[in-house]
Amino acid sequence: MDLGLNEEHSMGTTIIGVTYNGGVVLGADSRTSTGMYVANRASDKITQLTDNVYVCRSGSAADSQIVSDYVRYFLHQHTIQLGQPATVKVAANLVRLLAYNNKNMLQTGLIVGGWDKYEGGKIYGIPLGGTIIEQPFAIGGSGSSYLYGFFDQAWKEGMTQEEAEQLVVKAVSLAIARDGASGGVVRTVTIDAEGVKRKFYPGDELPLWHEELQPQNSLLDILNASSPEPMNI
Repeated sequence: MDLGLNEEHSMGTTIIGVTYNGGVVLGADSRTSTGMYVANRASDKITQLTDNVYVCRSGSAADSQIVSDYVRYFLHQHTIQLGQPATVKVAANLVRLLAYNNKNMLQTGLIVGGWDKYEGGKIYGIPLGGTIIEQPFAIGGSGSSYLYGFFDQAWKEGMTQEEAEQLVVKAVSLAIARDGASGGVVRTVTIDAEGVKRKFYPGDELPLWHEELQPQNSLLDILNASSPEPMNI
């Protein structure tokens, strides 16, 4: 059977960025696949661009990594010249510039999030093709199609940091349960005026959903009982 082992490494992915009252939370799963084969089950899809700005990567792993490397280099030069950190908007627009100018060659969607002293916490979605959209929350990757309705219901303005982190972890675990290309562990990065906090949630500590839950009061339970009760039809 052809597992597609010679295909490029692809992060059929779930990536999320959420603003809250004071900063942003970025989250992602950790599965990297090559065709039907899971090439890496614990990859880190949230990459540092500057001290205060990070990017969530989806699509082709190679494409997203080279964009991140270029942007990190240019932002480092920018910081040296200005003598202060780059803003989230500057970082996001640089990602957008590279993505748009190379749109015929790149297969990657990105979410840029961070905090700066001018505008606070900001999230920018940069999907395939190089559009840039400032959003209160952004979702991307193959798992995102399962989450649009969930976010419409669950996201609210003025969330606390804890509420935002719980929302991100819950959403990624829900996408992992439904999307075969998402899986592994959940990583989050929280960015605010106090700095950056990284958290790690192992797969066995994530909430279970739907078919993952143990069946209760199923037909097999009734048949295996020592004295089954009669079934009413």
